[in-house]
Amino acid sequence: MTKRALLLLFFLFGVSLSFAQQKVIRVNQLGYLPQSVKVAVFLSSEAQDAGEFQVLEALTGKPVYEAEVKHSNGSDWGMKTAFRLDFSAVTKSGGYYLKLGETHSPAFQIATDVYNGTADFLLKYMRQQRCGFNPYLQDSCHLHDGIIVDHPTKTGKKIDVTGGWHDASDYLQYLTTSANATYQLLYAYQQNPTVFNDDYKGNGLPGANGIPDILDEAKWGLDWMVKMNPLAGEMYNQIADDRDHRGYRLPNKDTVSYGLEGTYRPVYFITGNSQGLAEHKNRTTGVSSSAAKYASSFALGAMMIKKYYPEFAKQIERKAAEAYTFALSDLGACQTACNVSPYFYEEANYVDDVELAATTLYQLTGNEYYLAEAKKWGSVENVTPWMSTGFARHYQFYPFVNLGHVFLAQKDENFADYLKQGLTHIYDRGKDDPFLNGIPFIWCSNNLVAAALTQARTYEEITGDYTFVEMEAALRDWLFGCNPWGTSMICGLPAGGDNPELPHSSITKILGETTYGGLVDGPISNTLFSSLIGINIQQPDPLEDFNMGKAVYHDDMGDYSSNEPTMDGTASLSYYLSSLEELGIDQHNEYEKDGQGAIRRINPSEKNIYLIFSAHDKAEGAAHILKVLNKKNCKASFFFTGDFLRDKQFQSTIKKVVKNGHYFGAHSDKHLLYCDWTKRDSLLVDRFTFNRDLKNNYKVLQQHGISIDDASWFLPPYEWYNAATVNWAGALGLKTVNFSPGIRSNADYTTPDMKNYLSSNQIIKSIFQVEEEQGLNGAVVLIHPGTEAKRTDKFYLRLEELIEKLQTKGYRFKRLP
Repeated sequence: MTKRALLLLFFLFGVSLSFAQQKVIRVNQLGYLPQSVKVAVFLSSEAQDAGEFQVLEALTGKPVYEAEVKHSNGSDWGMKTAFRLDFSAVTKSGGYYLKLGETHSPAFQIATDVYNGTADFLLKYMRQQRCGFNPYLQDSCHLHDGIIVDHPTKTGKKIDVTGGWHDASDYLQYLTTSANATYQLLYAYQQNPTVFNDDYKGNGLPGANGIPDILDEAKWGLDWMVKMNPLAGEMYNQIADDRDHRGYRLPNKDTVSYGLEGTYRPVYFITGNSQGLAEHKNRTTGVSSSAAKYASSFALGAMMIKKYYPEFAKQIERKAAEAYTFALSDLGACQTACNVSPYFYEEANYVDDVELAATTLYQLTGNEYYLAEAKKWGSVENVTPWMSTGFARHYQFYPFVNLGHVFLAQKDENFADYLKQGLTHIYDRGKDDPFLNGIPFIWCSNNLVAAALTQARTYEEITGDYTFVEMEAALRDWLFGCNPWGTSMICGLPAGGDNPELPHSSITKILGETTYGGLVDGPISNTLFSSLIGINIQQPDPLEDFNMGKAVYHDDMGDYSSNEPTMDGTASLSYYLSSLEELGIDQHNEYEKDGQGAIRRINPSEKNIYLIFSAHDKAEGAAHILKVLNKKNCKASFFFTGDFLRDKQFQSTIKKVVKNGHYFGAHSDKHLLYCDWTKRDSLLVDRFTFNRDLKNNYKVLQQHGISIDDASWFLPPYEWYNAATVNWAGALGLKTVNFSPGIRSNADYTTPDMKNYLSSNQIIKSIFQVEEEQGLNGAVVLIHPGTEAKRTDKFYLRLEELIEKLQTKGYRFKRLP
């Protein structure tokens, strides 16, 4: 039952929602890599005896694994019973669900490519957050940034600092978070360069430009940082302040006045002293934390984008050295400035920033001076303080992970031990928690989860020590639904899953769309939640049973403390998600997928072509097709609906397909249209209907002697689907396939009276045009075995000709593997 369905019950019947979910099994909705640790969590508000749980196939309900539950302590979450359900031994790819007693988990998949594209998905939010030109809105915003404040000689002067990213759902811009986000993007690419795609231009609009999208996004940040650091020793720390917080509005409609000329916004000069233009002041003690962030991002940027922007790389390499020198000129932490409220980023440490800057400059230059500096500063703060203390004020110890330690750990085992100490603190706090979560539930706790995941993954890779692998898996799964609330913490991921629908965002409020790719703040302790100003829960809470513990989370637009996406938190997941994708890359490279996740080419390094045939209520050409395939000694794949399989007139065709050894798979039961033709992400079926229909299709397949294990490929009806239905199919253990782009054989159903009519000659031409331009290695070619009588130019009658021409070019025809 979805959150919206629960709300509907409340409004229609006035019933309490507390009954809705008292016994639940929480899983990672996105799924699991085959060799990863896999542990679900059972929670109950009632006492329950331990016992065995089962793992079952999602399509058939067939049990494949049983094991004893492991007791845990659910009291901190307001639960009388909590068990950990370890099913790591299940490694076969497929779709499954868990069962304990009468309680079932949602279906999920185990596959090598479950994290495919997730790191790129985060960039959707980063592009949405762009300032200057916003590609999401395809409009400009804040073009009058800005007017300098707090400078000894330039206050009141205009400066061009357009660009960068809005920090969260407000439109402030901070060097603190923007520099960290830039570094995180660059670091993800440095560590896992092969996983990132090129689908967008530098301005964020669709279209490849020959540069990985993650570098385009990092370059957007670097360009802004150059503007914010026009001269050596002249640095700016933020644009605007909390006077921005004046209700929901789109950035291109922002008219907030700061008492300056028109819509100009203040640009805060880094002074190294306490700042604030009104009553509230920050506690800045120096320039080091911000200046060092400039230095590290410029240095890593110079290395990563040199191939694409050599002159710009030279410029920021020089700026990196200048920024490092400036960081040492006035040691201390530089905080953001507030105005009308007491809230600001209370960064209090700086040695980690200086260490990272020195470390990155050493990587860039090879100068031993920087290595010595890195070790000196790195030894001052062995463990990032929030990890050891279990608490921090808002952004008090930032960045939340020390990547300087990560680099130095490869050269000095002392730094590897520092990483281990931090992880040990987190583990010790969470070892008795059913979710193994020892993260302090402060504001933006999900950002801390991302930091801990980064530290755990890098520590394991550097040392080969697997001490924290189960905690890492638990924190990973926490972000994708294995948490008390059962929700993913990333908007829109996985598609069709339970993820934030009502984030605190003007995009959602005004346009009615979620902030795709954005990592929300995450759960916050009850104590902190009750102390914050301006929170206004707007909806009845469908998950109130799970907000009775030590932390609360609300998928509610009025909760800025737990449900607001942040730009830096989102960017900080780039490394970890790209690392998970890298783990499965050798195996999922055999498929090329479209933007919805369907497979469009198979083993593109091999000269094979995959013919597929689909039918629902027509198949007058089937006998001819089977005769040609037999004559040419070719195997193909057939996808029939349940209605087709039940129709007496097609039984002879079905028997011949099976007898001749062709692949035989599902095409839905009732040939449903899953999503709108014009607004593809708008579903026309819910998950229950989708699953029921597809399971009915498989029941009829089994009646024809086709086992589900032999029919894991699925062709959606109408060859029309979206990311949600692809994910739903994956959770059932199915791979969604579709015809390869550019090949127009799918238009063989069109009739002369249609505007999109294509003749057989035109279809043949499209196929050989693709062959000439791209090759047809691994191509999937769809042909309909039956069409309307009005189409007399039957393309299937050209099948033998097509096969012969392609065979002369060296192609082989195979059934789906």
